[in-house]
Amino acid sequence: MVPFIALLAGTVIARLAGLAGVDALDGWHPALRVGLALLFALTASAHFASSRRKDLIAMVPPRLPYPGTLVTVTGVLESAGAVGLLVPATARPVAAGLAVLMVAMFPANVSAARRRLTLDGRPVTPLGLRTALQILYVGAALAISFGP
Repeated sequence: MVPFIALLAGTVIARLAGLAGVDALDGWHPALRVGLALLFALTASAHFASSRRKDLIAMVPPRLPYPGTLVTVTGVLESAGAVGLLVPATARPVAAGLAVLMVAMFPANVSAARRRLTLDGRPVTPLGLRTALQILYVGAALAISFGP
């Protein structure tokens, strides 16, 4: 739920800054880029924090090889994506790439929910809610990629 709050709060605060006169944030599209960048900066950090990293490695479906490497690679891609979203010239293709990344990583969330794993000592998000959030996040990325 924290990533959702980051997306929402980042978007709203950026939009308010745009309304207050920050030209680069004047509009919902640039504000959404900031919110999604904040979401990815937050989720990327979990890939490298020792306590959460172990949980993320456990979330990788057992049939996939090199779970530690997969978690590192996805963390690097999320970090780069967060930065790329903030650069107007790269935001659209980066958002499209992040949408693909989220779809590719979704099976790990399904696997974790079915195996009743924990993340930072708490049960992972239930599959129904996780699916709804994933649709929202992918939709936000696509809105950036194909929006105005």
